Formats: sequence, structure tokens, C-alpha cells
Amino acid sequence: MRIHLQAGDVIFSEGDAPTTAFLIESGEVEISATQHGQRIVLSHLSPGDLLGEMAVIDDAPRTATAIALGDCMLFPIDRAQITERLSKTDPIIRSLMEGQLKRYRGALAAMQGKRDKLSEISETPSEQLGIGKIRLETHLREALVNDGLDVRYQPLLHVASGRIAGYEALVRWTHPERGAISPMEFVALAEETSLIVPIGEYVFDTACKAVTRFIDSGADPKPFIAVNVSARQLGHPGLIERIVARVDAAGLPRGSLKIEITESQALNYGLVADVIELCHRHGIKVALDDFGTGYSHLSHMHRLAFDTIKVDQAFSRAMVDDPRSLAIVEAIVHMGKALGTEVVVEGIETEEMLAILRRLGCDYAQGYLIGKPQTLDELLGAA
Repeated sequence: MRIHLQAGDVIFSEGDAPTTAFLIESGEVEISATQHGQRIVLSHLSPGDLLGEMAVIDDAPRTATAIALGDCMLFPIDRAQITERLSKTDPIIRSLMEGQLKRYRGALAAMQGKRDKLSEISETPSEQLGIGKIRLETHLREALVNDGLDVRYQPLLHVASGRIAGYEALVRWTHPERGAISPMEFVALAEETSLIVPIGEYVFDTACKAVTRFIDSGADPKPFIAVNVSARQLGHPGLIERIVARVDAAGLPRGSLKIEITESQALNYGLVADVIELCHRHGIKVALDDFGTGYSHLSHMHRLAFDTIKVDQAFSRAMVDDPRSLAIVEAIVHMGKALGTEVVVEGIETEEMLAILRRLGCDYAQGYLIGKPQTLDELLGAA
């Protein structure tokens, strides 16, 4: 509902409750505040400007007065509209914004000679969350520079031969204060920033050295190592060329490193198709990870020439007792065979589950029965 005002009409006054913000459609508005008993003009706002939003955002009394300088038309924006949008904003951006508001309020209070100075204004919950993310991101950057990240390797069993064919590289981080940080937390944080690119490069470097050590230790067959790649990494120029350069420099077979792409709603078919084509040109295989969950779509298999499908453990863990889950796993295995695609089933924890995969003719099994993620030294020591 539009609000029409005439010259001199007060929109809100200092000390009023922050119920609404406003967008100026037409006209001009003067913002003023009281300083030592004198009214001072802070700004003049014109069409397209917002007013009153700061008080609504930090839920504090108005710190200024807004008066129409002539005929004006305003669009009110209620608290619910602002709160809904803020709740979907990145916590770091929200924290920066709230910190700016806090400094503004503190400076204005000091100018007006009021008691609630900047130092007396406490952090909001979202500000604490945002600062926490910034701090964690800083620590993650330090860990990357100081070799504070660790790569574990989980084995993949070739079901028909019963031999370990390769490993999946899984990056881990032990924080000096918090201890082990969940990959879901720090990898997600890295994907929000440019950090995921150097972390990915670190994992590829480490995995390439690991393959060399496996081969030098006499591993037979020569294993491959699969590395997860995010959408952000896929879009980074020269990714595949750098992988090939590492493998060639180490004197390893081109198939020593594989990449895994996780299903997502944002899967860019054009980009992924180009990456797969380039990988195949250089002898690198590409897997579709976590198939069957999230934003699973058969178009991924119809339109993209993946070499491997990795079936999510949500199906395998239930397939012994749940005929529907077993039917899904069986259907995916059959689809893989029809498409000439290898199939890996994750989450294999019992001999009974492994026996099902043998019966279905599945290519690879992964899970705690096959082996937990371990450091390279642990794996070579056990070999």
C-alpha cells in the first residue's frame, strides 16, 4: 500500500519503534538527528533510496527523524520482508552489515552525547556466527599454507577379483583448538570462497605422490586414486591440464588419477561435458558420485559420458532387508552395464552386502568392510 505525504509530514521520529522501512518512489526526504539540543541534518534522500531499514535490521529504536520535504510517495517494507531476506543471506555478509550498523549507531550515540557507546553494544547471534565463519576461514587458509590438512585414502575393492583396485582421496582437517572439523563444514566453507581451488590442487598433488609410493611399494595391480572435484573447481581454467602435467611429471600412467563429480541441481551440462571430453582425451576417467540421492536425474547419464557411477550408501545399507532398495541397486547396476559404465556401490559393511554385489555383477565395492579411510603411512604399513 503506497503512502502519500505532503511537505512537513513526519515519517518517523527519534526513539520510535522500528516497525517498517520505506522505499522512496517520488519526492525527497530529510533525515535529521539531535546533537546537544540542536537539530542537525544528516542527509537528503531521493527516489530509489531506502530509509528506516537500519533500525528494522538491528531491532533498535530510531536514531533519527525523517520528514517529507515536499509531496512524496513511499512504499512501506515491513519487518517480515526484511527478516526473511536476511535469514537467507550469507552469515558473513550479514555479520559485516550488522557490524557496520553497530559502528554507525555507536558513532551517532557518541555524537549525541548518549550513554550507549559503541563499546556497550553487544554482538548479535548472526554477527557471532559470521565472525566465527571468518575466523574458521582464516584458520583454514593457515592450515593450507602450513600443511595442516591431511589426506586419507579409502580403498575400493574390485569385486570379481577380490583385490584392491584403487582408493578415494578424502581431505581431513584437525583444528588446533576444535579438533577434527567435519568435511561437510570446512569443504562447504572452502566452496563458498576461492579456497576450494588451492585445496583441490593440494589434494591432487598429495594423491599423485601417493600413487607413486603405492607403486614403489609393489602394489599390484597399480592403483588409481579418485579425487572429488567441486563445480567451482570444474570452472577453473586449466584444471585437467594441471592434473595431466602432474601425472606425466611423476612418470605415472594417465589413469592413475580419476575425478569424481557430485550430483547437484546446478550441474552444468555444457561445462561437465567439455571436462569429460578433455579427460577422455588424456586417458582420465570420470565418476558421477552419490548417484541416486539429492538432485538425481537420469539426464546426467543420458547426456554425459561418465565412466563410473557411484551408488550412494543410502541404498546399499538397506538392500539386505529392504527389497525396494535392493531393486534400485540392481537396476542401477544393470543400467551401468547397458551403458558400458562401471558401478561402485558405497557403504558396504558386511559380507552379506558384498555377496549381493557379487551376485549382481557389480564392479567395485567401497565401505568399512573393505577398509576405513587411512593415512598413506597406515596403508603402506599394513601392506
